Amino acid sequence: MPSGEYDPETVERQWQERWVEEDLYAYGDGAVNPDTVFSIDSPPPTVSGSLHWGHVYGFTLQDFVARYNRMQGKDVFFPFGYDDNGIASERLTEDELGIRHQDFGRREFQEKCREVCAQYEAEFTEKMQNLGISIDWSETYQTISPEVQRTSQLSFVDLYEQGREYRQRAPAIWCPECETAISQVETEDDEQDSHFHDISFEVVEEDEDLPETFTISTTRPELLPACVSVFVHPDDEANEDLVGNHARIPLFGQEVPIIEDERVDMETGSGVVMCCTFGDQTDIEWYQAHDLDLRIAIDESGTLTDVAGEYAGLDRDEASEAIVADLDDAGALLDRRAITHTVNVHERCGTSIEFLVTEQWYVKLLDKTEEYLEAGRQMDWYPEKMFTRYKNWIEGLQWDWAISRQRSSGIPFPVWYCAECDAEVVAERDQLPVDPLSDAPPVDACPACDHDEFVPEDDVFDTWATSSLTPLINAGWDWDDERAEMVIERPELYPMNMRPQGHDIISFWLFHTVVKCYEHTGEVPFDSVMINGMVLDENRVKMSKSLGNIVSPDEVLEQYPVDAARYWAAGSAVGDDLPYKEKGLRAGERLMRKLWNASKLVDDLTPAERLSRPDLREIDRWLLAELDDRIETVTDHFERREFSKARDELRSFFWHTFCDDYLEIAKQRLRDGEDPSAAYTLQTAHRRFCTLFAPILAHVTEELWRDMYGDGSVHTADWPEPLGVEADLPAGERAMAVVAALRKYKTDNQLSMNADVDAVRVYGDVSAFADDIRRVMHVAELESVDEEPPVESVVTGIDLDYSLVGPEFGNQVSDIESAIAQGDYEVTDGRLHVAGVELDAEMFDIEEERQYAGAGEMVEAGDTVVIVRN
Repeated sequence: MPSGEYDPETVERQWQERWVEEDLYAYGDGAVNPDTVFSIDSPPPTVSGSLHWGHVYGFTLQDFVARYNRMQGKDVFFPFGYDDNGIASERLTEDELGIRHQDFGRREFQEKCREVCAQYEAEFTEKMQNLGISIDWSETYQTISPEVQRTSQLSFVDLYEQGREYRQRAPAIWCPECETAISQVETEDDEQDSHFHDISFEVVEEDEDLPETFTISTTRPELLPACVSVFVHPDDEANEDLVGNHARIPLFGQEVPIIEDERVDMETGSGVVMCCTFGDQTDIEWYQAHDLDLRIAIDESGTLTDVAGEYAGLDRDEASEAIVADLDDAGALLDRRAITHTVNVHERCGTSIEFLVTEQWYVKLLDKTEEYLEAGRQMDWYPEKMFTRYKNWIEGLQWDWAISRQRSSGIPFPVWYCAECDAEVVAERDQLPVDPLSDAPPVDACPACDHDEFVPEDDVFDTWATSSLTPLINAGWDWDDERAEMVIERPELYPMNMRPQGHDIISFWLFHTVVKCYEHTGEVPFDSVMINGMVLDENRVKMSKSLGNIVSPDEVLEQYPVDAARYWAAGSAVGDDLPYKEKGLRAGERLMRKLWNASKLVDDLTPAERLSRPDLREIDRWLLAELDDRIETVTDHFERREFSKARDELRSFFWHTFCDDYLEIAKQRLRDGEDPSAAYTLQTAHRRFCTLFAPILAHVTEELWRDMYGDGSVHTADWPEPLGVEADLPAGERAMAVVAALRKYKTDNQLSMNADVDAVRVYGDVSAFADDIRRVMHVAELESVDEEPPVESVVTGIDLDYSLVGPEFGNQVSDIESAIAQGDYEVTDGRLHVAGVELDAEMFDIEEERQYAGAGEMVEAGDTVVIVRN
């Protein structure tokens, strides 16, 4: 029996530990009955630091789905992973230990990464358990583990044999800070301050019809040594004479052709642009389309190369300033003006990217974008609007997926190259996982040229090349030697029922998972996608260290119960960003205590044994019928992932209808003597409230359920089905409205709730509920009449719309106001006649109130009129 005040600190910790000890949330044997399985492709958090509010929010939403489906009789598969094999973990290790990965051998540095990540992973596990997330902790994995390395390398081998992967020396997106190639998905736009430079270029050819110079505007003067051509738009009449001639690059002297091309933006700068290898995507397109020279002026670390002459060795920013100063001295700098523009940066470190010619491995994407779009259409999206982000990403793709990274921490490519002919040698499946730096190739001689020396690939996979395989990792995708094909060991898990994730990684994780799994299995990897938003601060600004507005989960959970945080997490529509507001936590805490106190009262009023259903009084039938209706509504909200609607609907009915109205009535009846109808209704309703609240208020409902009913966990109880009780719902609502109105009457007149009332007349049929209204509100005589009340609507004033009246009537407005105040006006055919003028209907509103002229005081219960005589 619940006793005393609720102590969430003790109760929550107790249940978190017991749930883990009891393996309460362990996945069963779904292979026996695959139709009962509900599998969640939960995101493995990147091991890059401590748990933050984004983790709390995202995983709590997933937990709502897991707990709800478990109560629906589903065998829920809810694993947990640690994404610890990429740049994020590498940078964490460098920061934690104050080292650089370049200073160590790969194996030595990876060991350091494992040690650092292990500490953070242990912390992640503890904190996720402290949040009460119903994860099956026996189903955990690391993306750097040997098992996952094997899966990742199997993926490479499979796609390679399908012809979906290729190695190419070509322009690639490069991060000078991380010194690695990155994919398009790892870049983001950043608004930065910069300068536009108007620079004078000489025309090489001497012709009286040609200008001696022309102007080019650029934000990147450090790319002048990489300039290989100049472009003019075919429709640019002002500069058309330049086409076919050559330009001399200031300071550096190379002579480059002047070519026409429709991709020139005539509205930017002078309309004449330089092509450098490479400043942006358009430069690459021009380079390929016009077979231009290759001049690499910036290297992997963002430093200028020997092509830059005296500027070689300077950082690109230092070089820019030096070149601008020298252009000015040479008279070639015509203007320099400050601007703000969008720059492509690496999302991991915020460094402006470069385009370098490097050899990388790619997965083909561009030839199958329509298929990937169709795959997205086959999934249910919560919310539906998020499909547009997926669609826009695919339609904006310009590059195949670069999956190789020049880093130390990661999963190695299972590839060697012939030292003589550069032929690729890929590991056999039964070898995997392998590390070519320490393992031998599967052949003694090159299959192409019979040479016997090999060069190991020292690149590692992009993080997303592995985390995109999570559905297959969890379902046990592997090579079957006997069948000579890839198989899925736990087919009941695949496709996964739900992929939950943030909207910020739709292009990272979701898209790449669709690509990988679709190419490996021919199937869409999940039935549905649930996309959550981000956690903002109280001013709706994204939390970030630089802004100093981060609130750590540890700080919050020192002040508030976990269930209060869970209540807060249910406060926004899925897909929308959710501001962190303490009032949401306080509201959750109040609801927990309301549920606890109401449960104590129910426990006190009802017997310990579970009651059978007696003949029910009308008000009890009404309460259970209303609860049936709420069960259907809340269930529908959970199915649609509308957690905020489910929470608010349930809270409102529980707090106001059940606690404020019905519980008071039932309490009075049970304290007056035995009342099996009221006792059964209280007990039945309470059990149902516990189960309905359980997915959100996980701890307090577990404590109440085990204490009051003792039949296992509430989280493995059945989700309630409607009882099918029939009742006069409108009459019951009217009766509850009358009780609420009488309660307000007593409060307004400073009367206690136990104060006697002589007589009440209700203009509406509440006869079936009359005894309960009389008893709970202490009414001596209650009359229910089914007739129109003696009430008339009286006009109490006119409300003018001054935005319309002022311009129309000007200085007559004061006369209009005076006449209205004196009641000297008339409304005819919807028009106001006042002070000698006529006002159209849209210029005013008529203010009315209902008035009662008989004995007693009128109180209103919604549309029902109640007369009180005392």
